[in-house]
Amino acid sequence: MQNNPVIQAEDKFGLDESVWIAKAQQGDQQAFHQLYLLHHKKVFALCLRMLADASSAEDVCQEVFVQVWQKIINFRGESKFSTWLHSVATHIVLSHIRKHKTWLQKVFSIEDQGVKEDSAEMPELSTLDKHIMQLPERARMVFILFAIEGYRHEEIASMLKMAVGSSKAQYHRARQLLQESLENE
Repeated sequence: MQNNPVIQAEDKFGLDESVWIAKAQQGDQQAFHQLYLLHHKKVFALCLRMLADASSAEDVCQEVFVQVWQKIINFRGESKFSTWLHSVATHIVLSHIRKHKTWLQKVFSIEDQGVKEDSAEMPELSTLDKHIMQLPERARMVFILFAIEGYRHEEIASMLKMAVGSSKAQYHRARQLLQESLENE
């Protein structure tokens, strides 16, 4: 009987994630590749939801893993690796959005931007994901961070550089728009 109630993620070789982390921290690229295989789908899904563009999501997902490779030595194990990875990914996505947004995009027609669909590149999405991706950018980001990723409004406000009240208002706006969108389907 095990004393540790935490279940470790295991790969196809039966090794738990902590072994791969320790090896990757020592520079083992194969170990890091195993971590990539364990987590890349969830990281890509986060990137896709937040960016609403498959091509950008692929680029940012790769950037996340480049950064994680460079910073994995900083992972101290105070939280689950997936939690740490998720935090890194969220910050990189938000940084990407800030860097690639021009002033005109911020001011004009954000509300009118829909999902950029290219059926050859777009993975299979649920109906809800499709509706979420149609939300205006700020409402979409707040909704994803709060309802899907589990951040508190105080954390979201800090990440998105907005007031806590604005985060809450954007979340309620997103819920209302989603409800209307789903009812009109």
